[in-house]
Amino acid sequence: MRTPVAAVEGLFTLDVDEPRLIGGRARGRGSYFFPKSLAGSDPACLGDEIEEVLLSRTGRLWSFTTGEYAPPAPYVIPGDEFEPYVIAAVRLEEESLVVLGQVVPGVSVDELSVGMEMELAIDVLYSDDEHDYLVWKWAPAGHGENGEG
Repeated sequence: MRTPVAAVEGLFTLDVDEPRLIGGRARGRGSYFFPKSLAGSDPACLGDEIEEVLLSRTGRLWSFTTGEYAPPAPYVIPGDEFEPYVIAAVRLEEESLVVLGQVVPGVSVDELSVGMEMELAIDVLYSDDEHDYLVWKWAPAGHGENGEG
């Protein structure tokens, strides 16, 4: 049995049932960031204390497209050759923050519509003999429940 590990550490929790992105929040302004390290990119938050927070698991689909080329590392082509995939931009309601991510396998752009509810999921990016390397992805709310998807 392989051990699940994050492909890039510090971006999300490894709770497969209820994963959460790990972000930052500027205490003074209340602004949210993902990843947390981007907090320094907002000049309005310079000098503000940044606390680590778990971001919302759900949001509304803000935009989406297909990726027609292999992205850079840590992406690994999962099979023998590259296949296009779906990318979603999801707006987290509470944080008013848009987070990009791949959509879970088996969901096409024809099944998506702007404004639909999406939820965070964890999926295997690639595996070796000892580890399953995990990443966060977006799934339509309820996808995979009761025989869906």
